[in-house]
Amino acid sequence: MGAIQARFCLNWPGFTLDVDLNLPGSGVTALFGHSGSGKTTLLRCMAGLERATQGLLTVNGAVWQDEAHWLPTHLRPIGYVFQEASLFEHLSVMGNLRYGMRRISAAQQGSLERAIDLLGIAHLLQRKPDGLSGGERSRVGIARALAVSPSLLLMDEPLAALDLKRKQEILPYLERLHRELDLPIIYVSHAPDEVARLADHIVVLEAGRAVACGPLKDTLARLDLPIHLGEDTGVVLDAVVAERDVHWHLARVEFAGGSLWVRDAGHALGAPVRVRILARDVSIALTKLEDISIQNCLPATVDQLAGDAHPALTLLRLQVGQSPMLARLTKRSCAELALLPGKSVWVQIKAVALIG
Repeated sequence: MGAIQARFCLNWPGFTLDVDLNLPGSGVTALFGHSGSGKTTLLRCMAGLERATQGLLTVNGAVWQDEAHWLPTHLRPIGYVFQEASLFEHLSVMGNLRYGMRRISAAQQGSLERAIDLLGIAHLLQRKPDGLSGGERSRVGIARALAVSPSLLLMDEPLAALDLKRKQEILPYLERLHRELDLPIIYVSHAPDEVARLADHIVVLEAGRAVACGPLKDTLARLDLPIHLGEDTGVVLDAVVAERDVHWHLARVEFAGGSLWVRDAGHALGAPVRVRILARDVSIALTKLEDISIQNCLPATVDQLAGDAHPALTLLRLQVGQSPMLARLTKRSCAELALLPGKSVWVQIKAVALIG
């Protein structure tokens, strides 16, 4: 049973939220799905902003809601990060950070300094919101949510209002929160790249129901994943930096199944990293080919085959050592290579994204 139990049934005209979830009590859990799938509604139920007629919420042993008990929003120890930072324009950054701290004890006041450090905003404290960039406003909004020393951090698409450049600026700060805070984070997103980079656990929502729930790596590797990711279909692997080729600006990372050459991002040797491999970037050969440009070629076994969104395509799940991998091929290629479960092959990986 998970450290966070969330069971809600909420009926609106034309929409019903009906979920029963057991989630980890630490790390990042992504609520993922298309617009209208119920992600924000579920988050608001957890915050107490929506009162489900049937609801249960326990967080690491504390009962926030059940049939006989209802903890109102202002008494729930949460931090809530909205899509827009919604800062008070007449207050400085420090004034915004201090605004919500009146409801926490003196013993928790150290959380403000910690939040300022984690989000790298010490140089912004005296500025007014109209003097901040979009990325800076987002970082202040996240710091404000952390300053109240929450037991649960709820984040509703915090990067949705940012352009690509600003997203790339703020993602390292979110990764730092992930690494350094012993705090469960529920992160709403419909962006597969954000989920791949940040999440440990994923809940896939569709029409108000959880159609998949589990560890990120296992769930993304499922061929029966109910929500189609299209060009973003792929896997995420945990790896460690093992070697650096300074001349060619490459790094070799080791994972449970072999090793891969990736672009050198400057991580120290021995550092844990996460890599993402899209199904469209994986090809299959029956023998190991030598005179090709592809740097990464690993032995694998075909595990499963399944139809894809287009009738010409097939998705393959492969086992590379202890790690799953996905490949997208035409059905004709599968037939010509006689690819069936149990067959030994070589996977050729054209691109590997180092994502954190």
